[in-house]
Amino acid sequence: MINEEYRDMLGKKSVIRQLSEYATERAKKIGCENVFDYSLGNPSVPVPQAFSDHLAELAASPDPGAVHGYSPSLGITSVREKIAASLKRRFGIDYETEDIFMTSGAAGAIAHALRAVTVPGDEVITFAPYFPEYNPYVNKTGAVLKIVPPDTEGFQINFAEFEEMFSSKVMAVLINTPNNPTGIAYSSDTIKKLAGFLTEKEREFGHDIYLISDEPYREIVFENVDSPYVAKYYHNTITCYSFSKSLSLPGERIGYVAINPACKDAKLIVEMCGQISRGIGHNCPPSIIQLAVAEVIDLTADLSVYETNMNILYKEMTRLGFSCVKPGGTFYMFPKALEEDAVAFCNRALKYDLILVPADSFGCPGYFRMAYCIPTEKVTRSLDAFRKLAGDYC
Repeated sequence: MINEEYRDMLGKKSVIRQLSEYATERAKKIGCENVFDYSLGNPSVPVPQAFSDHLAELAASPDPGAVHGYSPSLGITSVREKIAASLKRRFGIDYETEDIFMTSGAAGAIAHALRAVTVPGDEVITFAPYFPEYNPYVNKTGAVLKIVPPDTEGFQINFAEFEEMFSSKVMAVLINTPNNPTGIAYSSDTIKKLAGFLTEKEREFGHDIYLISDEPYREIVFENVDSPYVAKYYHNTITCYSFSKSLSLPGERIGYVAINPACKDAKLIVEMCGQISRGIGHNCPPSIIQLAVAEVIDLTADLSVYETNMNILYKEMTRLGFSCVKPGGTFYMFPKALEEDAVAFCNRALKYDLILVPADSFGCPGYFRMAYCIPTEKVTRSLDAFRKLAGDYC
């Protein structure tokens, strides 16, 4: 007998992936240059040349076992050491090698973090709008995901609703900053207020509450935007990172868990992650990719194009009458649709070969997400399509 739960999921596939597949098929008919695909957050800038050079050197290594063999359960020690040193240098927190666990991207990091600090029946809170895959990430552990309604004025945390929903069953809070889908970075004031609230609730309920910080867009922060390093403000922070966006390596699936050393069980949690892997079939990311990213640990791809694209789109779309909070980072924009039904709006956009993602599955109906990680030349050419789309509502 097959598992009916997963069969049922076939009818609830990712809207983002479905639209991306539609764009691919449409491009076969009219040419890729004529399809303005804002669906999938696939980085558009090249990887740093230094990464490619190191990867080539590793591939030519006279010791293939060291490069292509299994890594230790927690990740290659020298790689973990370099990550800890980089975090300490950049953010002033005394991370050690033993606080780092290597994962298959941020998704793998979240999968381990959730299982380390919750048991079935516990609650995990996150804030709308949120990445839709948080639903299976959390609920498939046996924990229950609770969604705080959005604060659409600025897309910071809706603390009034958050405090109302909080109970002794909450063992973890899952945040994503800078945020997918809004592009908004939580401010220092927001993070301080969140940290203070969680500390108070730990005292009230008499148990640890973990802040799981999903940070694949940490390096994509625009000029003069306040985007603090979350772990500096709360002791029980588990940072989940991916090099997918900073180095343009989404297909390599490489990231890590970093446990704040101030967490009383930091090193124990990392050791537990190695055992969690046994239950979910993770068993470490590729050795060659671990070694390659370690050599460029403080580098990024040229991320400046994303701010350029954002400024072009924000200026024109607000001129056309779209309501939008200006992004502070990432490569996402989150405008309000020009009609109440964002699904209908995005379907209408297809007439102009604009591929936009309705935000119903992000927990924020009436809005849509744009992933503007496409060439700037194409962003500029898409503006005429947006003008035509807006004209339909005049």
